[in-house]
Amino acid sequence: MRLHRPDDSRAELNISQNRSRKICLYAIGGNALSNPLSPNGENDVMDAVLNDVFDIIEAGYSVVLTHGNGPQVGELLLMEESHGEQPEGLDHWVAATQGTLGHDIATRLDGLLTSRKRHEQVATLLTRVAVNPEDSAFAMPTKPIGPTITGVVPEHWTAGQTSTGLRRLVPSPRPLEILDSDAIESLVNAGAIVLACGGGGIPVLVDETGFHGVEAVIDKDLVSSLLAQTLSVDLFIISTAVDSIKLNFGTSNETPLRLVAAADLNAHLVAGQFPMGSMGPKVESLLSAKLSNPSMEVILCMPGDALAAVRGEAGTTVEN
Repeated sequence: MRLHRPDDSRAELNISQNRSRKICLYAIGGNALSNPLSPNGENDVMDAVLNDVFDIIEAGYSVVLTHGNGPQVGELLLMEESHGEQPEGLDHWVAATQGTLGHDIATRLDGLLTSRKRHEQVATLLTRVAVNPEDSAFAMPTKPIGPTITGVVPEHWTAGQTSTGLRRLVPSPRPLEILDSDAIESLVNAGAIVLACGGGGIPVLVDETGFHGVEAVIDKDLVSSLLAQTLSVDLFIISTAVDSIKLNFGTSNETPLRLVAAADLNAHLVAGQFPMGSMGPKVESLLSAKLSNPSMEVILCMPGDALAAVRGEAGTTVEN
């Protein structure tokens, strides 16, 4: 069911049979991106990401990029509150970071492509994502945004301990549908490198009167998995700060998983190996994509390791 076009009777497009190139969806964490308030900052991690993208294009794939925005959206929200302004709402700030980060990524990627004699154009698309108004996440904020809290926590905030310290927490409902997926598909089919679903997508509620923004930040990995499934991509990569999925992470018994069956990975998830505040959503997202389309190549790796991971020399690959 398509939430935004209940009267649309057209047959669903079999995307995999109507394209000339394979598609890779590459998901970037918000911590890999430069601060939108410091546009002149350099970032070695981002350089590695862009080199991954170039390598994937050279390997014959069309590319769709998604990215997080937890640090950036929190900074913008803090800036707004420090000026005592009427709050615009988290949906507005997610849209703003889609623009600022999308511009930053697209500019740098355009420069790299030009310097290496590639002809592809980069398109940044503001992307809306439908969520359920009854999602339990609205009553239990879990998504960390902004910097680590070092002082007194404001009374109107919800805060919680994360792997990096005390952080502000906001609602993070599950994505139901990517409302602009047709536009993403069209841009991909036209040969563009597409930046979409930035910051998890702009969260909206859908009813008979239209779309309405909502106070939330959607998890980037979950929406990336949904987009990978929607587009029937051939290769889905989550790029993150660790070199592989690990059992007993941070202990003396830490064990990397290089090639893991989906059923085994799910068993480890159920057993509590992957906390929801860190690796849990990534593992869930990889599993969801793989189980929905067993022929999809599904990988987690560090920035710069994409092609090595595709060859099985780095990262974690989820198999059937």
